[in-house]
Amino acid sequence: MLFTKAIVRTPAKSVINGIDDYANEGKPDYQLALKEHHDYVATLTKLGVAVTTLKPLEDYPDSCFVEDPAVVFDDFAVITNPARSTRQKERELIRPAIEHFYADKQIFAITSPGTLEGGDVMPVDNDLIYVGRSARTNQAGIDQFTKIAAKFGKTVKMVPVKQVLHLKTGTTYMGNNKLLVSGEYIDSPYFKDFDQLRVPAGEDYAVNCINTGNGVIMPAGFPGVKGLLADNDFTTHEVNMSEFSKIDGGLTCLSLRFN
Repeated sequence: MLFTKAIVRTPAKSVINGIDDYANEGKPDYQLALKEHHDYVATLTKLGVAVTTLKPLEDYPDSCFVEDPAVVFDDFAVITNPARSTRQKERELIRPAIEHFYADKQIFAITSPGTLEGGDVMPVDNDLIYVGRSARTNQAGIDQFTKIAAKFGKTVKMVPVKQVLHLKTGTTYMGNNKLLVSGEYIDSPYFKDFDQLRVPAGEDYAVNCINTGNGVIMPAGFPGVKGLLADNDFTTHEVNMSEFSKIDGGLTCLSLRFN
């Protein structure tokens, strides 16, 4: 089991006004987004994860994407500093949930001028964490995070993010040295030591998957990625993500996962 606990936040009605810098697919349907989120939580639960569900925040359309204002590990947590001003307040609103699971000495924070969003933070095995330097995460934020992670014996490596929103929009770690890659990360020298599972053309969105340890949760409707994962001995569980993709959101964005 890679993780046993998760924190999620129910989408607010305002989710229809979430940030869309990349997708250009129109506004989400709130009721459908709510159903998709319910199915997401149900799938986590079915795979043995204890899920804590937070109340919706109407003033913050993107607040269902809890992975961005915080980063969690088994032994520490970091309140991040989102780059977009509309998401800044989410930092203090996610903190009570973090404090429920972590002691004060385990909780840290990124401060300005540093920016960091959890979508850019990708832990892999052997206490190694890759962090994307993107439009949402800057070098100052990475430097702060590196110092925090070092306190817990973890090494951080920076990866440039040029074509997508976050690092995990282009690659996610599946365990056992296997890395799903798409777009700019196919054959990337930054990941030369991994077994790269190359996402078929046209299915880039499905690179963002979650390995729970009891099965992989993946977006529905991507047969190439489903077959790729099956060929590498992963059991998949599909969930619809049509409404969250419209506001640049992926599977990993919707939860904070830890032990």
